[in-house]
Amino acid sequence: MLDVIGIPNKLYTIIIFTLIMTKNIYKKVEQFIIDTFTKVGDDRGIKHFLRTVHWVKILKPDADEALLVSAIAHDIERGFRNHQNYSHIKKSDKGFRSDEHLNHHQNEGAKLIGEYLQQISAGKEFIGRVKMLVSKHEVGGNDDQNLLKDADSISFFENNVDHFVNKKVGETSKEKVKDKFEWMFNRISSEKAKQIARPWYEESIKKLKY
Repeated sequence: MLDVIGIPNKLYTIIIFTLIMTKNIYKKVEQFIIDTFTKVGDDRGIKHFLRTVHWVKILKPDADEALLVSAIAHDIERGFRNHQNYSHIKKSDKGFRSDEHLNHHQNEGAKLIGEYLQQISAGKEFIGRVKMLVSKHEVGGNDDQNLLKDADSISFFENNVDHFVNKKVGETSKEKVKDKFEWMFNRISSEKAKQIARPWYEESIKKLKY
């Protein structure tokens, strides 16, 4: 039996249910991230995540729900650290770009969000796509991994610079933080994203008094 738009009623019901469930997944993940970072006292992080979602939508207005979930949850690993030890960053010539730091952050984040999505009964393909995106959100790869990376960088310069200038310089060094700022800008793939981030990036270097 067909309804008024020519789609079988059963199929139409499945489509609507799937759309509703997908929307619910994003809202559940957003609340999970907010609760997690509220618990560890990181309100600044929450703002960064929400604005990363915003910039994903600006860069790709038709972004799918998996990409939006990846944006809100890309730094989930930070919410489950027992403590923050920057000794490996201080020792590494790459600083915040050290392979040890980035690989653990990306891979552990993908694992954690994958486990949560399983708990809320997200689909296997959906979970796989989110994990794929989060696992490369620092270094990029395919078009959507690059887009997530770009949105992360824009939100970083919009929201996180003062934190790095006021706190991370003391925990590492001014040189390591400057290198972080330069890397976060230079890793941006799209010209549109670079144009958005550039004023904040240039201001970040001034704040370091270089």
